[in-house]
Amino acid sequence: GLIGNIYSMGLAMQALESAGRFYAPRQWDCSQALSVVSEHHFQLPTAIAQLLPALVGRTYLEAGSLECSSVTRTSRSLQPSLAASAAAPIKVQFSIINQLQGKHFSFSTDVQVPAGSTLLEVMEAAAEEDPTVYSFQTEQTSWGIMVVSIHGLAGNAKDRTYWRFLSGSDALQEGVGLYKPRDGEHIQAVFSTY
Repeated sequence: GLIGNIYSMGLAMQALESAGRFYAPRQWDCSQALSVVSEHHFQLPTAIAQLLPALVGRTYLEAGSLECSSVTRTSRSLQPSLAASAAAPIKVQFSIINQLQGKHFSFSTDVQVPAGSTLLEVMEAAAEEDPTVYSFQTEQTSWGIMVVSIHGLAGNAKDRTYWRFLSGSDALQEGVGLYKPRDGEHIQAVFSTY
C-alpha cells in the first residue's frame, strides 16, 4: 500500500532505499514496487518525479551514478487508462464544517455528478446549486489544486488553519483535483488546524 499518501510516498521510498544498509538486504523487486504504485493515481508531475528514482532502485543522491544501459525500459504507464464513455450519474453527499473559528457552521448537500468526476467537480456542482453556502476558492500549486477558502473562510499559515477533506473519518490521500468520489460517498470539508 501507500507509505503516507501520494504526496509523501516517493520520498518515503527513496528514504527506505537509501537506508538499506540498516536492515537486512534483499533483492530489489521493481515489478512489485510498480504494481503498488500503479494501483494509485499518480498524475502530478512532482509526485511522479519523486517515485521514479525509487522504481529503478536508486535515490536522487545516486542519480549521477546511474548507467542507462543497465536499466531496462518499460512502456507501462503510472496512470490508468480511462474509457471515453458517457458516465452514469452518481450521488455524493458533500458537507462543509467549521467548529473552529468565528461563527460556526455545518452545511450538507447531495450532489449528482457523472461517475468518474473529481471532488473538485463535486464542489463546483454544490457551489452552482447554492453559491452563498458552497462557494470556494483554490490556488494552483506544484502538487495540484489546493482549496484555500470555503464559505468565505480561508485557511491561514499564521493561525495554522486549513480545509481538511475526509471520506467518513478517513483523510483523503489525494487532492480535490484528483480524488474521485464513489456513488453514495459522504465527503466532508472540515476547517482544521495543523
